[in-house]
Amino acid sequence: MIKRRIKGGRTGTFVSLEGIEGTGKSTQAKLLSEYLSKKGFNTILTEEPGGTVISRQIRRVLLSTRHDKMDYMAELLLYNAARIQHLKEKIIPVINSGKIVITDRFSDSTVAYQGYGRGISLKLIDTLDKIATGGMRPDITILFDLDVEIGLKRNRKINKRDRLELEDIEFHRRVREGYLQLAAMEPERIKLINASKNIDTVHHEIIGIINKFLQGITLNIVPVR
Repeated sequence: MIKRRIKGGRTGTFVSLEGIEGTGKSTQAKLLSEYLSKKGFNTILTEEPGGTVISRQIRRVLLSTRHDKMDYMAELLLYNAARIQHLKEKIIPVINSGKIVITDRFSDSTVAYQGYGRGISLKLIDTLDKIATGGMRPDITILFDLDVEIGLKRNRKINKRDRLELEDIEFHRRVREGYLQLAAMEPERIKLINASKNIDTVHHEIIGIINKFLQGITLNIVPVR
């Protein structure tokens, strides 16, 4: 079971960015990482599934359009396998070394996509998550909300195409609704952003949220070298 350093024992912090397809969260994750680095924080940017050699290999399997026959349960287990490796090899060590981890997706994605989207039991997903993460959650999550049709259209414009994006529109609507329900259940952790605004406006809103959050915690900043 993975245990997280908390309060007095924790030296770093954990930020996740979430949202449906085409919300621009990957771009915003990079901008946030650059901003915090300039502020003197030692920041590591990563993604899910991915972040390690093994997890990136699993990512290729999960997102390949050739794997359209993948069973939903196999999909769920592969996401959890990638997350275990990501946590143990990268996220936990980085946080415990006093840095800020920014990840593009984490456990909330699994709840939204495999739970609300696929219809897999939320209780089962929670049980597997406890095995994979020990119940670890980001300190703060930025959720990018956007109309589903707009998000998918954005991705088509940049020729972004993977197995999940090929799902029908109703699947993506269920995913969005799942995210909104998560935000309603955990308003202290999950902060909602309107992703229909321009990049600069969204970035400044995120900065405001993150700065307020960092002011409210004790964080040992590891100097950037």
